[in-house]
Amino acid sequence: MAFRRSHQLYGIALLAVIVVPSSQSQDQWTWPEKPKNLQVLNKDWSGSRLSPIMRGFTRSLGVRCTHCHVGEEGKPLTSYDFVSDANPNKDRAREMLRMLGSVNDHLKKIKPSGDKPVNMWCHTCHRGRPRPLTLGEELGEQYRAKGIDAALEHYADLKLRFASRGAYDFGERSLNDLGFELLEKGDAPAAIKIFKLNTDEFPKSANTWDSLAEGYMKAGDIKLATQYYEKVLELDPKSENAKEKLKTLKESSKK
Repeated sequence: MAFRRSHQLYGIALLAVIVVPSSQSQDQWTWPEKPKNLQVLNKDWSGSRLSPIMRGFTRSLGVRCTHCHVGEEGKPLTSYDFVSDANPNKDRAREMLRMLGSVNDHLKKIKPSGDKPVNMWCHTCHRGRPRPLTLGEELGEQYRAKGIDAALEHYADLKLRFASRGAYDFGERSLNDLGFELLEKGDAPAAIKIFKLNTDEFPKSANTWDSLAEGYMKAGDIKLATQYYEKVLELDPKSENAKEKLKTLKESSKK
């Protein structure tokens, strides 16, 4: 499949991947005059035509050549087997390119809501990440694989690396939704840790404290649930939910 618009190809960046060679490696390796095994991109392209596309992939996914190609990181690019299909990410990239072409074909059928049609690029979703997950999905994976403390450490790392790049939604709702997901699964201690993190991140939000209070309420800790619902009322005196929950907790403590 050959794309007509060069910026579409550049934007396809996030899904296929031949990474940008380092300056040292480029001294030893040059783009081939006629690349081999092109199955989605135009087979007649020269290496110089392929170069900006591959560089776009690396920037869009935040990866290097080894993400899709057979080679060892740190070794000269002359030792890489760029033609090989042994790395499964290469076929994933090809399918993503096909999907991207299909999406853009469908977008052409939609009347633009602005002055220009929307054009789907790789970095539209990936934004410098190999896998375009939401913040909740990222933390959920860490939680399932390594536990809640690993998920919290991962949050700190992601915020340090991506907070200014728009790759994730670091608003209070992302953590809040994850906390309730854990609460619904019956892991109140993990949910409470997520809610605590959210109150640290957004201490002036009544909603974050309301969620923390609910976490403690579900965990059966009446004292802390009461304390944090009272905190909600300090921030939002009109909160009917906090008033109702405090009433319920008061009755429970009497019993």
